[in-house]
Parts: sequence; C-alpha cells; structure tokens
Amino acid sequence: MQSQNIHKAGFVSIIGKPNVGKSTLMNRMVGERLSIITSKAQTTRHRIMGILSGDDFQVVYSDTPGIIKPEYELHSSMMSFVNSSLEDADVVLFVTDIYEKYDAQIEQSLKKVKAPVLFVLNKIDQAKGTQEEDKLTYWKTVVKASEYLSTSALESKNIDTVFKAILELLPEHPAYFPKDELTDKPEKFFVEEIIREKIFLNYKKEVPYSAEVVVTEFKEDETIIRIRAEIYVERKSQKGIIIGKGGEALKKVGMAARADLERFFDKQIHLETFVKVADDWRKKARSLKNFGYK
Repeated sequence: MQSQNIHKAGFVSIIGKPNVGKSTLMNRMVGERLSIITSKAQTTRHRIMGILSGDDFQVVYSDTPGIIKPEYELHSSMMSFVNSSLEDADVVLFVTDIYEKYDAQIEQSLKKVKAPVLFVLNKIDQAKGTQEEDKLTYWKTVVKASEYLSTSALESKNIDTVFKAILELLPEHPAYFPKDELTDKPEKFFVEEIIREKIFLNYKKEVPYSAEVVVTEFKEDETIIRIRAEIYVERKSQKGIIIGKGGEALKKVGMAARADLERFFDKQIHLETFVKVADDWRKKARSLKNFGYK
C-alpha cells in the first residue's frame, strides 16, 4: 500500500507487434473504450493516450501502432509515434501473445527503451495445455524485463496484477493532467476513429487500409451533435466500393458509427458522410501532414 503522502504519476507506453491486443489492454486498464479494436492488424495508426487517475496516482497510458517494418510513408509515421512514446516513458509494457515470436523489429524497438520493461503475455484464454508456461519460458530467454506477466485483456484476466506491477515502478510525481481527464485527444479524433473502425469491420482487403477519415464539422447543442465527416480513399475504384450499390455500404457504416457515437457521447448524433479521393495519400508526406501524421 502507498503512504497517504506519496503521489505517483508517470507515462506507460504499450508496445508490441500488430494485433497482439495492445488496444484492448489499454481500454481495460483505463476502463473506457478509447482505442478502436478490430481483428485486422495495424488498426491503430496514432499514439493514443488514456489517463487513469486515483487519489494517490495517475497513470498515462500510450497505446501505439504495432511494430512493423515500414513499407511506405504512413508506416514510417506510425513507427515515429512508437519511438516518441518510448522517449518519455517511465514504464514500458511490452505486449505479445501466445502466437508471436521474437524478431528483428521487436529487437530494434526494445533497444531504444531506457525505462523498466514489464513483459505481458496476452490472450492466455486461447492457450492450450502448457502453452502459457512454455511461452513465458521462451520469452524470458529473449527479452529482459523487470517482471513477466500473463493476461487475457479480452476476459479482463490478471488486469489487476498488471496494474499493481505498473504502480510499483511509477515514480513519485504530481499529476500531469487534471484528474477528471480521460485522454489527450479532442472529441473529433474519436469520431474519426469510430468511423474508421466501422470501415475496417465492413470492407475487405486493401480498402480499409487505404481509408482515412476527417471530421470537417462538429456542432454540439444540448441534445444533439451534428457531425460532417469526409472519408478519403486512394483510388476512384475504392470510392465506389466504400459507397456501394445505391449507397448501401456507406449507409451501413454510417448507421453503425452513429450507434457507437451516441453511446460514446451520450447524445443524439446526426452524421453526414462524404467520400473523396486523395491519390496515393499513404505514400505522400504532404497528405500525411494534412491528415495529422507528421
């Protein structure tokens, strides 16, 4: 137990390969759905902060994009978010799952870590037989960490154990943010992320990876929020796929996004969506800057 006079606060960076459950873990730790989650890899593109505060602590989590070998400009920007989160981290949660193996990308990222590392083996709800113990034994030989923990973020298993381990390692420090703040991101960002999540859930192959969402209007009254959002794709053919026959596909995305937004803001939502083409935006530094990746 902490002494009443001590207040701990710090930045906790959550890193790991794509699709190992980093976003689910942060959402569980914060108790709010801040990061979008789909079964597709590379869903998280930005560094998203989730803030958990108590009387004598404040933990500022950073959910980061999955560690990948950059193939084009967007990937390089995503990796720069990972690296910047490591620079100010007081604790690093290195998250993997029961399927992943150590590789050169992980090695490169962990080389940059100066803070203590907590190793977290996720998805243990899917482990069979001695798989959990075997995996922990394997990772202990390749990754140096202060502690080796296992969890199922999906089933909230051992979340308290991970939290206690973080609190132990956090420095004494006053709160960095007001205690009632949940994130450093503006409301518009979460609108964009929720719409983008629905695109990931409703389209196949390259289309979701080629899509970006920009909120151009966000007007809030007492009972209703009016939102106008533009969905950008890289090619004209993708625009047709997003809209769908008679606009049905886009309508489906809009309805699903609106339902989630109404839960998120606890208000009625009026959502208008428009589809535009920004040729090869993922490869162009200028487009990435316009979309907030630089």
